[in-house]
Amino acid sequence: MVNQTQWNSRIAFLLSMIGSAVGLGNIWRYSYVVYTNGGGTFFIPYLIAILIMGIPFIVLEYGIGFRHKDSFSNILKGINPKLEYMSWALVLIMYLVLIYYLVIVGWDLVYLGSSFNFNWGSDPALYFVKNVGGSSNLSNMANFIIPTTISMLIVWILVWYISHKDLNEGIGTASKILIPMLFGIMAFIIIFALTLPGASIGIKALLNPDWPMLLDIDIWLAAFSQIIFSLSMGSTISLTFASYLPEGSKLTDNVFIVIFANCAFEVCTAFGIFSILGYMSYTSGTPLVELVNEGTGLVFVVFPMIFNIMGPIGRIIAPLLFIAILFAGITSSVAIFEPMINSTVHKLNWSRRKTVTIWSIVGCILSLLFTTGISCYLVGIVDGLITDFCILLLIAIQCILFTWFYDIEGLIPILNENNKAKVGKSWVFVLKYILPIFLFIMWGIGVYNLLLNADNFELTIYGIITVVILIVSYIFTNIIEERH
Repeated sequence: MVNQTQWNSRIAFLLSMIGSAVGLGNIWRYSYVVYTNGGGTFFIPYLIAILIMGIPFIVLEYGIGFRHKDSFSNILKGINPKLEYMSWALVLIMYLVLIYYLVIVGWDLVYLGSSFNFNWGSDPALYFVKNVGGSSNLSNMANFIIPTTISMLIVWILVWYISHKDLNEGIGTASKILIPMLFGIMAFIIIFALTLPGASIGIKALLNPDWPMLLDIDIWLAAFSQIIFSLSMGSTISLTFASYLPEGSKLTDNVFIVIFANCAFEVCTAFGIFSILGYMSYTSGTPLVELVNEGTGLVFVVFPMIFNIMGPIGRIIAPLLFIAILFAGITSSVAIFEPMINSTVHKLNWSRRKTVTIWSIVGCILSLLFTTGISCYLVGIVDGLITDFCILLLIAIQCILFTWFYDIEGLIPILNENNKAKVGKSWVFVLKYILPIFLFIMWGIGVYNLLLNADNFELTIYGIITVVILIVSYIFTNIIEERH
């Protein structure tokens, strides 16, 4: 039996959990989602999504991890040996997320280096295509984008260095350093952005309510998707980190702290981002609607354009923004890596150092596939599969397994002990009935849109990934643990 390590302080656990939640999506995705889904109106379904999905499910993950002090694969195997296969499928899917997520962090590292001299020039869009993300032209897939490749290797080394250490020396220490710095940098950027001329233009555009949209299912789907994406629901990160908690730890209280910190960060960041967009609109005369982009378009094209016209202060804000994105990316990456580390250690009885080193080498090699001339295009394809198909389905299945085939009510006294926030029958009801139904509806819509818009190349990638995950899951499920 593997000796289960433990957090040496509550603050280490909380900051690590906040670090897992606060990632790239909080900085570049949330504001776009709010703006395109009813503005201020969006906060109503967003709050409801937190209350009926985010909090209940994360509490469930905390409770199960804390109760069993074991890996996700072993927990499902304990419920029914046949379920171990599904657990490895989920762990492998999250490992796949890590493989392309670190490429995106690598893009940011390229921009961090470029931000000191504004190497992106007067055409940031062209710079991104040539030096960072490439294009959708499949003829370029045989060529590596050297800056992205080098940056990806550096990021993988950083993640290996943090993850191969003991839990508290590695993830715990990194989170204690990086999370306060991340919040401090973003606070400075947000406060500065609010003082820019034209900031009010952006904020008004962000918050402008569109009340009829509350009757549109798309705004509700967007809110629930954002919570899933933002809190890394169903990824078993929360379950894994909670399994390291010592006896007597607070559980539900910690859930509220982590979710509040995550949501406060992304809401405040949205104000900062739209203040900067408002400044750009005010100074250039460009309609704000033409500046709003999701993800890479916003951070790697629009923002460099804004920094170009900001004058000397842009030379300060630009590196700070890309440093903040780097910190958010690194803390989320080590968290995404942890379920694979924990499951492998428990399955094969390997040392943490050996496990992290082997999986880092394998991951680094696979990440090379995402650093070619179709880097951004390929990342988008795989991310679409993971987001719209895999994660939603697996969260719904987990809801069913842990409420219908597991003693979920036995978790209630464990969760309520030492906590001010209590759970009861209504918590079980939400997880057992309401959440699975909503998740399957979202999954059905996501799969329909995914297949409707996919071309032959994308369908081929979907097929390859599915087959590989199924085969590797079968292999790991049937490996007999090494005996020492």
